Amino acid sequence: MIDLRSDTVTMPCDAMRRAMAAAEVGDDVYDEDPTVKRLERRLAEMAGHDAALFFPSGTQSNLAALLSHCQRGDEYIAAQHAHTYRFEGGGAAALGGIQPQPLEAEPDGGVALDKVAAAVKADDFHFAKTRLLALENTTDGKVLTLDYMRRARELADQHRLGLHLDGARAFNAAVALGVELAEVTARFDSVSICLSKGLGAPVGSLLCANAAIIDRARRWRKMTGGGMRQCGVLAAAGLVALDNNIARLADDHARAQRLAEGLLRLDGVTVIDGGARTNMVFITLPGRPPAALDALRRHAKTHDLLLGPRAGAATIRLVTHLHINDQDIDQAIEIIGAFVREN
Repeated sequence: MIDLRSDTVTMPCDAMRRAMAAAEVGDDVYDEDPTVKRLERRLAEMAGHDAALFFPSGTQSNLAALLSHCQRGDEYIAAQHAHTYRFEGGGAAALGGIQPQPLEAEPDGGVALDKVAAAVKADDFHFAKTRLLALENTTDGKVLTLDYMRRARELADQHRLGLHLDGARAFNAAVALGVELAEVTARFDSVSICLSKGLGAPVGSLLCANAAIIDRARRWRKMTGGGMRQCGVLAAAGLVALDNNIARLADDHARAQRLAEGLLRLDGVTVIDGGARTNMVFITLPGRPPAALDALRRHAKTHDLLLGPRAGAATIRLVTHLHINDQDIDQAIEIIGAFVREN
């Protein structure tokens, strides 16, 4: 199968499996797993932060961050399409009593900072207290610029807000910008970074922040069931990912662009934005009903190509990753092309 549904479908390589089998472990709830501690120290340093905490998922890492920044009755600002707001089960509201204030995103994936400033509530008991601005990089494959992140930091300081980054694909952003990870993450008070997407580890995200936030997040991790005991067997795969799979993200980006360029040559397919967004390509079938996308997915599956569920009312997202090669890209273009020619 050629699986373009997501970069979450990657499988651990042989080197990861060997490292997992040989990992030195301890009880991480007691902060005694040496492999976890090594992973946390390494990623914290790469991200430009003092400390890090290993979580089983990015959703839980983001949740712990929001709960660590905010108290009940507080508010965080995020984009309408942000993962923290739309795709994490409403956890901050349900479990923390934290009110989200969603704002429409700009075409570049960010939230207009003047709109953020206007959304900050006055110090009045009628309103929730605005405590946090939560951004995402990448978002739908789009990369926030270094200048935008600098200005977001200035705005947060001006309004005494915390600044959190859902950096599930922060390494993709850094590679696309041609900078070290810390250039993308260090301005934020906290950042959640995923190891199980483009980096290819089987499980895990880390929250990077200062020691005070990490101490609070550790308590929330325990309360939400994220203590994993001898999880060095998982952290070992993360260390292999950091050793081997960062620079090669550029290959995913290049293959996504190859995919976009091939699809642009097909009559009946529109590539949103006219190209790839890091490792993602978004397509529509103009002039056809939304059901045509489902028909395309069924057609593709019969030809050993997996396409994900619709990313929007009439959009499909295609994602490249370390298990996709140039031949897979060419075959995917041909399969999609055959569908639009025959239908």
